[in-house]
Amino acid sequence: MTLTLTLTQKSIFILLLTLSLLLPPTATSSLKNLLESRGLPGGLFPENVKSYNLDQNGRLEVYLEGPCMAKFDTRVLFDSVVRANLSYGGLVGLEGLTQEELFLWLPVKGIIVNDPSSGLILIDIGLARKQLSLSLFEDPPVCKHIQVEGDLVDKAGRKLGFQVQR
Repeated sequence: MTLTLTLTQKSIFILLLTLSLLLPPTATSSLKNLLESRGLPGGLFPENVKSYNLDQNGRLEVYLEGPCMAKFDTRVLFDSVVRANLSYGGLVGLEGLTQEELFLWLPVKGIIVNDPSSGLILIDIGLARKQLSLSLFEDPPVCKHIQVEGDLVDKAGRKLGFQVQR
């Protein structure tokens, strides 16, 4: 069977192909690529990233559609803006990310991949460090928007009022 395209069909095909190459990638996919280029798994941030900014000093700011909750090995809360210093294999000085540990919400201080071949990622929650499988962070998690009644977490890491929207 031979496929014959008319000149109009060929023109439309070329136009669509050109447009697909010219359209900018989504913020989530380009952030995923950035993280992977720095030795980190691409799924550290949720799929509802609006935009991000990386300055010349390596300060990364990720803007989400709003505060949300996701799950890796435990539940995590993302603020509307998450900030960190990005270096090869690490996000340190994290702000805007908390993780539930034994019914407490603790701020995540850093995320480090020392040796990608080990298949492990280190999560620094201040009081302790957890080693988890890198495979948990391959794809951006689904993040459910939450309605904030106050701040998500106070300076001591205590959960303040919030309610998951349905």
